[in-house]
Amino acid sequence: MSNNLYKAFVVREKEDGTFSRSIEDKNIDELPEDEVLIQVKYAALNYKDALSSSGHKGITREYPHTPGVDACGIVVSSESIEFKEGDAVIVTSYDFGMNTSGGFQEYIRVPAKWPVKLPPKMTLEESMVLGTGGFTAALSLFKMEMNGQNPEMGSILVTGSTGGVGSMAVAILAMNGYEVIAASGKKEAHDYLRELGATEIIPREETNDQSGRPLLRPKWAGAIDTVGDNTLATCIKACGRNGSVAVCGLVESPKLETTVYPFILNGVNVLGIETAETPRNIRLKIWELLAEEWKPKHLDKIKKVISLEELESYIQAMLEGKSKGRVLVKF
Repeated sequence: MSNNLYKAFVVREKEDGTFSRSIEDKNIDELPEDEVLIQVKYAALNYKDALSSSGHKGITREYPHTPGVDACGIVVSSESIEFKEGDAVIVTSYDFGMNTSGGFQEYIRVPAKWPVKLPPKMTLEESMVLGTGGFTAALSLFKMEMNGQNPEMGSILVTGSTGGVGSMAVAILAMNGYEVIAASGKKEAHDYLRELGATEIIPREETNDQSGRPLLRPKWAGAIDTVGDNTLATCIKACGRNGSVAVCGLVESPKLETTVYPFILNGVNVLGIETAETPRNIRLKIWELLAEEWKPKHLDKIKKVISLEELESYIQAMLEGKSKGRVLVKF
């Protein structure tokens, strides 16, 4: 770094209302005036980042903006006693990368309550392969098991199974002894899903019931849904007695139309998975689990490591529904 300059991926709004994306030189003095300055080593690409990069005002209100809701790196300086120079840290959740400057840049400065120290049995790269996707999947299973879910009840459905959260959910469920039904529209991804631990792969049409019936014959004991809309409604209607459906995405739509029958006749639990403001004690617990007994065995098969210069093309692929697994930007 020379003269406090560093590289950043910047999205700008043009006068005609369209958006441009480019790599620019920025100055550390332009970063938010928060407590912890971090040199970024890896950042991960999420669907929210792709939307932010496209000018989605529901994600990012003001531009120019640097997206990136997942980052990790080394503390350069800290005004908090909780962190010191040289600490390896993970930064996810809160407002990071949405309405505050995000991880697609060589340096970030964030509030002291945002970073989590890298667990001893996890590398920086592993933390970003996991990232918000792994954290979301792990929190989903954590809450499902808090509500009584267990492998003896039967298979767990994962929708959007080739995406960042879905891939992690398949892997984490499998290593915790669950049989996993992976729903996917990508035939070329079947081998990938089996490597992650899926025991059954079904076309996404089977999770999009059009019968109009309020209840279906149970097809799974629980589900982790990343899609929303009628897919979520189908997850609920076909869920076994006293099973849980974790809701953690809206790739299809934020809408949900269903009846109360699955809840009052089959005791189905619908669990909201909100990661941004997860209480710190639970946040630390989830990262501890991910570093040890819940760490997926096939992280190398989930990741694709790219440079900052390659990020643009991977954002476009994600927007076109062509992404698979986790894309990491290495600095």
